[in-house]
Amino acid sequence: MKQEENLQIAVCDYLRYQYPHVMFTCDLASGMKLTIGQAVKVKRMRSERAWPDLFIAEPRGLCAGLFIELKREGVKLKKCNGDYSSDHIWEQERVLSKLNCKGFETYFAVGFDEAKKIIDNYLNN
Repeated sequence: MKQEENLQIAVCDYLRYQYPHVMFTCDLASGMKLTIGQAVKVKRMRSERAWPDLFIAEPRGLCAGLFIELKREGVKLKKCNGDYSSDHIWEQERVLSKLNCKGFETYFAVGFDEAKKIIDNYLNN
């Protein structure tokens, strides 16, 4: 999980440097080892599990903002048959789809380069 935490930090550093006036937040609990008590509190403070890692609070066109579920380099989202590679990734896709229906742009990003491309495309349009 350390790799995903490093990815989140790298993406946040990029946002802060490249787009200093853009407001964003990253999921602090994602990939961190929490105590049972902390995990219970985090669960109580969310509407559901599988909330995306990154939210950019910058409307563009008809979109109210951008949510990105960050995955470390090399993660496969789907199997060869087209099914999601895990129940957790399927659950994350379900949450992204619900957010998309509410007017947000949503994506999975595997690795820093893909995250950067999504962010640049969103913020420069």
